[in-house]
Amino acid sequence: MTGGQPPISNVSDTARWVAAYRARETARPDALFRDPLADRLAGAQGYAIADAAPRIIRNGWPVLARTALIDDLITKSIADGCDRILNLAAGFDTRPYRLDLPADLVWVEADLPELFEEKETLLAGETPNCTLIRRAVDLSDHEAREKFLDEALGAIGPVTTRAAKALVLTEGLLLYLELDTVTALLNALARPEVAWWVSDILLSPLKMRSDSLLDNAPLKFQPPGGLAYFESLDWHPAEIEELLQAARTLHRAPWFLRPLTYLPAPDPRKPMRRPWSGVVRFQQK
Repeated sequence: MTGGQPPISNVSDTARWVAAYRARETARPDALFRDPLADRLAGAQGYAIADAAPRIIRNGWPVLARTALIDDLITKSIADGCDRILNLAAGFDTRPYRLDLPADLVWVEADLPELFEEKETLLAGETPNCTLIRRAVDLSDHEAREKFLDEALGAIGPVTTRAAKALVLTEGLLLYLELDTVTALLNALARPEVAWWVSDILLSPLKMRSDSLLDNAPLKFQPPGGLAYFESLDWHPAEIEELLQAARTLHRAPWFLRPLTYLPAPDPRKPMRRPWSGVVRFQQK
């Protein structure tokens, strides 16, 4: 970036970063998914962030594997009767436009007002494949979050019925939150209308730290006890996919990491000697 400014000035800029990886994937002849809107959402800043990323993730394999896995879990949830999706901290996600979704599916996005203003400008004239509703909200604000969930799971916008089997998506969100904020969020999501919650999870035996690229968007959340932390809140893993192994299967793992993909995957419920990252679909019990 020019003027000595860091490529990431705040957490919202990571939305451009992720969009850049989706755009580059879309340009491949063997693309795992197609997102024709990603290039305009990424902009020059998104590509600058991707190019400045540490070598270990520079090709975007965690984002690509995560995107493909979550796409599949959304499709599976819809087949299982999901009638509403709540995408919290939706950023520049474009799944309502690029996925083959039922026309009567209700998709509710939540994020900060400034980001949504830019997103709506960039996507002006585009038509989603389902009923798409956006709400600007600060999810760290207890009262604002409760009000949003009441509305998002009830009669909202043109929708006159309540959700019956909702899926909540927190892709790329938890890492940037404090532990007590995550705990409060997951307790708030424990509602009868919510059938599933899908998220990417990072577990590490090491002290959480961020690369210098993320100085203005530091990683914070480290669940104590791994997946046992979520189970203590009555969120139980129904499907667990490790990102690195998925990246190998999808032919996106960089060559220098491929030997690691053949090692036995650590059990995310037990103490680990090396970091583990994955996508999990949780259910309440």
